[in-house]
Amino acid sequence: MPQEPRWPGPSESQPNEWPESHTEQTDILPAVPPSDTESAESATESTQLIPEIGDSGRADASGGSVAAGASGTGDTADSATGEEAGEATAWPTDTGAEPTTAETTQYIAWPETDAETTQVAGPAAGSGDDTVVTGVADAPTSPASPPPDTSGETTQYIPAVPADDPAPRHLTAAMPAQGAAPTAGAAPGPDGGADDGGNGGSRDRAAALGKARKPLLIAAAVVGVLALVYVVDVFATSGDVPRGTVVAGVEVGGMSRADAEDKLRSELEPRMTQPVQYRAGDVDSEFDPRQAGLRLNWQETLDRAGDQPLNPFSRIASLFSEREVDVVTETEPNQLENALVSVQETVDREPVEGTIRFEDATPEAVEPKNGQKLDVAGAENVITRDWADGKRITLPVDSTPVSVSSEDVQAMLRDVAEPAVSAPVVVRGEGADGILEPEEIAAALSFTPENGKLTPKIDRKKMAEGVQEELSDTVQKGRDAEIVFEGGKPTVKPSKDGKRIKWKETFQPLMDVLQRDEQREIEAAYEKKEPETTTKEAKQLGVKEVIGEFTTGGFAPDSGVNIRRVAEEVNGAIVKPGETFSLNQHTGPRTKAQGYVEAGIIEDGAPGKAVGGGISQFATTLYNASYFAGMTDAGHQEHSYYISRYPEGREATVFQTPDGASVIDLAFTNNLPNGVAIQTIWTPNDITIKLWGTKKYDVQSRTGDRTDVVKPKEKKGPEGEECSPSNGAPGFTVTDTRILRDLQSGAVNEETRTVKYNPQPKIVCGKKRP
Repeated sequence: MPQEPRWPGPSESQPNEWPESHTEQTDILPAVPPSDTESAESATESTQLIPEIGDSGRADASGGSVAAGASGTGDTADSATGEEAGEATAWPTDTGAEPTTAETTQYIAWPETDAETTQVAGPAAGSGDDTVVTGVADAPTSPASPPPDTSGETTQYIPAVPADDPAPRHLTAAMPAQGAAPTAGAAPGPDGGADDGGNGGSRDRAAALGKARKPLLIAAAVVGVLALVYVVDVFATSGDVPRGTVVAGVEVGGMSRADAEDKLRSELEPRMTQPVQYRAGDVDSEFDPRQAGLRLNWQETLDRAGDQPLNPFSRIASLFSEREVDVVTETEPNQLENALVSVQETVDREPVEGTIRFEDATPEAVEPKNGQKLDVAGAENVITRDWADGKRITLPVDSTPVSVSSEDVQAMLRDVAEPAVSAPVVVRGEGADGILEPEEIAAALSFTPENGKLTPKIDRKKMAEGVQEELSDTVQKGRDAEIVFEGGKPTVKPSKDGKRIKWKETFQPLMDVLQRDEQREIEAAYEKKEPETTTKEAKQLGVKEVIGEFTTGGFAPDSGVNIRRVAEEVNGAIVKPGETFSLNQHTGPRTKAQGYVEAGIIEDGAPGKAVGGGISQFATTLYNASYFAGMTDAGHQEHSYYISRYPEGREATVFQTPDGASVIDLAFTNNLPNGVAIQTIWTPNDITIKLWGTKKYDVQSRTGDRTDVVKPKEKKGPEGEECSPSNGAPGFTVTDTRILRDLQSGAVNEETRTVKYNPQPKIVCGKKRP
């Protein structure tokens, strides 16, 4: 029985090969023994060409066979498979149709034989002589026709062979691929299929294959050329700065490192001596790079640029793009820090809130301006990176926003400020009127940001000054009741009620009035002003007798002027029960403006002069008068050096700064049930102070002996006429005791105070200049 062909399983290898002459499907089938009618040798390969059934509807190799010309010595007849077009296989020439491209080649392995027979087989049409044996010179040929097409199936027609075939053989069959269409223009075979056109099909297949191979050859040539160019470019640019490299605006790409450094030096070195301009927020300025300690490191800058890339795509991209490389800067830290401090002083500012100011009576808007502070760390990075670019650099700042917008400022200017000074405002008083002129309104009107809004405010004091003189006749100054001394006795001078304008209430509606075009007037509001001390209160103080007095003398004429002036201010002062009297507070500043003059003082043990000198003698006199009147000491300080005209341990000094601020004060408190009035009596030789009231205590003083006596030391006085020699005075410690006996109860109370005096140096003057 003939052997059935074995098709490869799914797991078996099926290499696909496309012949050069045409596209076909070749199955390697096991050789079968030839029939008696075949003239083939037993050791040959049989190749059977089976027409393809494709989309074109034609069948290849429908008939005819050609000897491959292979020897019968066992060599394989590869040419018969179509691998070299036109050498061994002759195709039918009756149609000339080209083979389709839908053919594929499938090899089915059978046992090899010692010799191969190539058999071109087509479907039999009643004839069994359809095999051409290659390798035998006189092999007969017989045409064969393919069978009818049955639904696109692939059919192999292989002649029967004897079962006792001496050896298996390889059979190569050309089979059409399933689903392939017949080729248009092919001549139909006996069963309606298309016949191959013969040698023309092979040539057409070769031409088609040539056309398909041409783009591949061109592409391969282009790739080869590009590869050659790449290799040449890599070697030619080895060690160069990468193409497209730009340093501080200078193009150095593609140059050698030496040339690149020379170019950078030639173009960047001039910039190193030119000021670097910068912008920080809204501030434009410049700084000297040399003073900032800036210089370039050329080698490290080029190192940062790197080498030519090996990636071909990067090299191509570098031809059409640029890469900015930052310079490498060397700095002197201290110089750069100082430069940044200078930049900060120029850039930093606090936020400026928007407001409205007046030039005479013309309002002007002050636009808000955000505050800004230099970001020092960020600025240092920008400077070291960009200072050599030759362009203005931008330094980072931190902004502090304002609370009032520009729109709010403009609205306040339009709606409030401009109408406010558009015309005068009349202040109606009782019997007289005052006129607020636009300039006076402008001086008293201000605008302050509050809660994100601009708020107008009126300075009532300045507004009052604008009409005070015109309304002065409508007010009356009050007067407190006073204790005056006439005929050596105190009497009460009656108080007087006052009448004044209540400015707060008067100017309450002013803001609304200022925004009017007409009826720009307001009414003055008045109130009765009662005296702080009424006549009745003064009479009830119980000021009827002297309860304490003291007298000192021996002052110089200039000191006497100051003593008289302070005595005038203190005379008639009333100290109500529970009140404290302060000499510095009562007189206020004691300067030339108040009538005081320069007079003698003691400074560091040496005589000197100062405005208000001699007031300490008045303070000592007043302290002793309050001491014997039974007043409670509220603070005093003795002199550092003892002055012989004062009682030991019972004296006081006072001191003010040149602008009138209190430094050393004298104060006492009236803890008696009745009031006290102070009377001062000045003469060119002495000062007497009396305290009047109702006597409660009998007061005595007991002074102890000096202890811890220290002799004075010599001290050289100033050169020239200004030196005044003195014998000095010893230092010592003394204790004073005040004894108070209550006149009603007879109770006795003692108060002790210990005072230490420093030795007053002996001033020695040198020889006077001739």
